[in-house]
Amino acid sequence: MPYVEKKRHINRITINNKKLGIKGRLIMNLRIMMRRLNDRHLWLMLLPFLLVGCQSYKKVPYFQDVEVVNQAEQQEKLYDARIMPKDLLTIVVSCTNPELAIPFNLTVASNAGMAVSNSSYVTTQPTLQAYLVDNEGNINFPVLGELKLGGLTKREAERLIIDKLKPYMKEPPIVTVRMVNYKISVIGEVTRPGTFTISNEKVNLLEALAMAGDMTVYGLRDNVKLIREDANGKQQIVTLNLNDAETILSPYYWLQQNDIIYVTPNKAKARNSDVGNSTSLWFSATSILVSIVSLLVNILK
Repeated sequence: MPYVEKKRHINRITINNKKLGIKGRLIMNLRIMMRRLNDRHLWLMLLPFLLVGCQSYKKVPYFQDVEVVNQAEQQEKLYDARIMPKDLLTIVVSCTNPELAIPFNLTVASNAGMAVSNSSYVTTQPTLQAYLVDNEGNINFPVLGELKLGGLTKREAERLIIDKLKPYMKEPPIVTVRMVNYKISVIGEVTRPGTFTISNEKVNLLEALAMAGDMTVYGLRDNVKLIREDANGKQQIVTLNLNDAETILSPYYWLQQNDIIYVTPNKAKARNSDVGNSTSLWFSATSILVSIVSLLVNILK
């Protein structure tokens, strides 16, 4: 701006300020202050969304480079869970003559209450006995005594029991073994963290995340922790990268009973948690200040 025009501009502002007077200048300054506060307040409100939007797209999709999985050699074998210590098993023995199977199907009485006309009745209903596998992998089965089932699949355990029952039955029995307390837990940055019971005794990593409502936008796809305890009580923590399609080929893709999945939060979530309390206090103070300025502007008009 040339010197002459700049001087005229300054003189014009000085004349306008003189015309406005003290009250006018105060109103103008308050309006400018309120506009600046509103802009800052808006940016603070948009800050969490901006932090989330900074996350790279490449870190969001699951299982990139799927061609690697399609070209890899895979074992054509379905996953089958193995019995571990502290598993609860139900074992049903069946044959054409039900009386022969009665000694091998233990039942326990369970109470069922009913209320009729201000009177309560308690009835007992038989339920199948559950067998707890001890730390050595054994159960105490009626008539047969101690059986070592730890480390066996369901099918292998059924065959073992059938062989043990042959001397007591005239015909090969039908044995069904089920795991009652097959469960996994999903925690961290998921929509619905919790513990889930698996009725079909087979679950993979993606199914577990689906039960928990999938990851949130704050979850790190490349840093998912799997916490597993083996049959000897040894704890193991494995890091899984869900951006990598080769994770499907990992032996940890299929979950075992009592596995824990932990989804690690990203840096944006950590920043939001640190800023959380102070930001809410700042929002409150800013809102009060904006309200006071607006009130003063209305009063001084």
